[in-house]
Amino acid sequence: MPKSARSPSARSAQSSDWGHAPVVLDVAGLSLSKADQKRLAHPLVGGVILFARNWQDRAQLTRLCAQIKTVRPDALICVDHEGGRVQRFRTDGFTHLPPMRALGQAWLQEAPADAPAGFSALEASNTATACGYVLAAELRACGVDLSFAPVLDLDWGPSGVIGDRAFAQDPRIVTVLAKSVMHGLLQAGMAHCGKHFPGHGWVAADSHTDIPVDERALSDILGADAAPYAWLSSSLASVMPAHVVYPQVDSRPAGFSATWLQGILRQQMAFEGAVFSDDLSMAGARLIDGKEVTYAQAATVALNAGCDMVLLCNQSVDGGEAVDDLLAGLAAAAQAGQWHPSLDSDARRLALLPQTPPLPWDDLMHHAPYQAALDRLGRLATMAD
Repeated sequence: MPKSARSPSARSAQSSDWGHAPVVLDVAGLSLSKADQKRLAHPLVGGVILFARNWQDRAQLTRLCAQIKTVRPDALICVDHEGGRVQRFRTDGFTHLPPMRALGQAWLQEAPADAPAGFSALEASNTATACGYVLAAELRACGVDLSFAPVLDLDWGPSGVIGDRAFAQDPRIVTVLAKSVMHGLLQAGMAHCGKHFPGHGWVAADSHTDIPVDERALSDILGADAAPYAWLSSSLASVMPAHVVYPQVDSRPAGFSATWLQGILRQQMAFEGAVFSDDLSMAGARLIDGKEVTYAQAATVALNAGCDMVLLCNQSVDGGEAVDDLLAGLAAAAQAGQWHPSLDSDARRLALLPQTPPLPWDDLMHHAPYQAALDRLGRLATMAD
């Protein structure tokens, strides 16, 4: 099998040897460097994740996305753009989206005296769809394919890293509001990703810097935090597992656990979509079975456990040596038979690409459904004030 490809044409000639492009990487700046272009052409690279450092304005973001597609037309361009404090692009016309907790609070708000039963819940659901539509339509107008949203974690209180990113504590409310956001995303032609399976909301530790441990029994997790995944299993396009250890179920974090990803998510919950690892550079991904691992080793374990794609974030900014090591190590692991590229996994990746052209930004600004969605979000902001 090839170790690398140095151009899009080389990639095309060699991709059939792999059949699977599982790596989602980042790029350093506002445009692609030669090193970025070389890495994007590698046959194991199937996507790019963007950050605030990749943003200057809409014109620049649109050029960057077009550059990426010129090198790799099949690359999945992703971003964490949930609303609230997790929104990478906030200026030059991008709508400031509410935190998801605002939608959960709207659900629970007391309805007018003359309103029918369930009025607040229905209004909140409609607003959630508007939120998803605005989120996706603006991103797609600039060339972004997928946002890692919605968050399905429950708001138990202790988790600072989740906090107001969660809709609510009640899994039923979370499920309905998440499905409404997903509907809005799909209206704009964007798939979705539920995270962080089976739930990150119970633990206080932040998996970016620690290895959180959730000591609850499997029945407790399935009855609460993981319930939205079961209820949405036929609707979710993709899922991202948590870098959290649930020792009553498995000693490995969920994203490295075949028990969680294959036994529970795939078999028990009948989920058929794509599975992304969370960022392999996070502290919660650096220790597996009590041993410190390299990025390539972590990627190999994640893929063998049931992930279709693996993310490595914020590693291109200092020359990208870590990204190159991951690609070389993962290629070597495949050659040694330590993991096996999967045509089914790559099909799930490709299925996340938009199937319809986006509305250009100027057209979007005059699009009646978009304006109606903005108006509904404005009413939510007024209620919050």
